[in-house]
Order: sequence, then C-alpha cells, then structure tokens
Amino acid sequence: MNIKDLHQDTKAVSTAALFKSPEGSAVSMQILAGEQLKEHVSKVPALLLCLTGEVVFENEEGVKLPLTAGDYVNIEPQVKHWINAKDKSSLLLIK
Repeated sequence: MNIKDLHQDTKAVSTAALFKSPEGSAVSMQILAGEQLKEHVSKVPALLLCLTGEVVFENEEGVKLPLTAGDYVNIEPQVKHWINAKDKSSLLLIK
C-alpha cells in the first residue's frame, strides 16, 4: 500500500486513518497547493511529519515554521494552530 493512494485530488484537505490503538493513532493528511487546514486545537500532544511538498505550520504563540519533506514539528496540546500548503503536500500526524 502507498499513502498517496489514500487521497484524491478533489478535496482541499483530505485525511485517512492509518493506525489506531488505545494508546494513540496515525493519520495521513493531504493538503492541496494554496489550501489551508483551518485553525484548531489538539487535546493531546502530537507530532506532524511532512512527507512531500511544502507547508507552513503556524500557531497562536507566534510560531511560523516551514516544513518540507523530512521536517517535523511537535504540536502542543491546547494551542491553536493551522497549516498552509505552498505545494500539494502529504503529511503524517501521530498522536
């Protein structure tokens, strides 16, 4: 199986569950170029890994971090954040 096969190019933001257990989960995410994952808050700590493309992760604390393939960011719980895609991008979210 390949992560790119989980998403269609018709949705601005697409997600697909890869793994789920009582201890956590992994979610594949695709964001099309010029689109945004709107601001939201995570209830638990999370790790966001950029697999392909380029995005900019931002949060309400003033963090503005560009991510390209191989880059990651730790997402703090209860901190509002959002993601803007510069290119069609594939990401992995682990919580």
